Amino acid sequence: MLASRIRFAGLAACLLVGATACGAAPSTTAAPAASGGSAAAGVDARTAASAADFGGLDKLVEAANKEGKLHVIALPPDWANYGKIIAAFKAKYPGIEIEEETPDAASADEINAVKTRKGQDRAPDVLDIAQSFAISGAAEGLFAPYKVQTWDKIPENQKEATGLWFNDYGGYVSIGCDAKKIATCPTSFADLLKPEYKGKVAMNGNPTQSGSAFAGVYSAALANGGSFDDIQPGLDFFKKLKTAGNFNPVETTPATIEKGETQISIDWDYNNAAYAPKMAEKGLDWKTNIPSDGKFLQLYAQAINKDAPHPAAARLWQEFLYSPEGQNLYLAGFARPVLLPAMKADGSVDAAAEANLPPVDGEPAFPTEEQVTKAKEVLASGWGAAVAG
Repeated sequence: MLASRIRFAGLAACLLVGATACGAAPSTTAAPAASGGSAAAGVDARTAASAADFGGLDKLVEAANKEGKLHVIALPPDWANYGKIIAAFKAKYPGIEIEEETPDAASADEINAVKTRKGQDRAPDVLDIAQSFAISGAAEGLFAPYKVQTWDKIPENQKEATGLWFNDYGGYVSIGCDAKKIATCPTSFADLLKPEYKGKVAMNGNPTQSGSAFAGVYSAALANGGSFDDIQPGLDFFKKLKTAGNFNPVETTPATIEKGETQISIDWDYNNAAYAPKMAEKGLDWKTNIPSDGKFLQLYAQAINKDAPHPAAARLWQEFLYSPEGQNLYLAGFARPVLLPAMKADGSVDAAAEANLPPVDGEPAFPTEEQVTKAKEVLASGWGAAVAG
């Protein structure tokens, strides 16, 4: 049964503090994708629900090495530090080749790949998806339950009870701006309607497919009299933005920022913050502001494809991401890891990276699963009309 709420009050408090301060080896054989995956001591890797099912982490590593591959999708190197995360995994487990595909794909593309490539070796082994897609994917029976070794440190309301998905890292909706080209960078959604931003306000994707863009509309709704029960004011805001001529339909990427095609971008704070040093090398001054009138914090979730062609490698990847090394790598990329409170408590947190998080004031709030589902339905039927023309 899915966790009843996408809520983490205890975790949120810690995140805000961080933002402002502070035996014999079993026989293991790799099998083709269609035959049930790798087996260790009679355990099918596809049904293994923890490292203990393999006989421990070392045996999981053996099973993953025998598979020799991990197929990932939608992991841009500039997103939450995934370039360095993938490099670190390769260095730690050199026997496993990581096949990277379509780094700029959206959460909806990941779900579609799982459905359309079932039984194929090129199906994604793991998914990194927005919360709303984790909920719907689990409901459709697409994921395999698995509990990483640090499972008990993940807050109860940040994971599906059986391990079908579990939150990993996240951030706030923010407004990025090229201060070399924009005289005064916007600090609120209200600012975005000003005439000086004509044709300049972009997003990272389409909100019916992209988790960051979906959150952008939710944030705009909160800034304009809406609520988690009512995302319509967010659609109304973007309609106004379009009518004013300020909405820019170009999807934000590092390349579009560098070319000056997207001078203002609504995106996660960890994306906008990570762009800054890279753009500085190219003569740009990229600033990040959390909108004062629409604060929205959300975490992305991890899940394992139920029919993963490399099921042991998929599980080892998750173990790495939820280790202190993996979580601190997210933090170094300006993302707020789900295990941050636990790492602060045990002293394993990278304090310097934590201090670099974009500052945020106030307490965040979070929608329920039912509210997210309703919001997705409203967006699906209304987004096109809001920005048409």
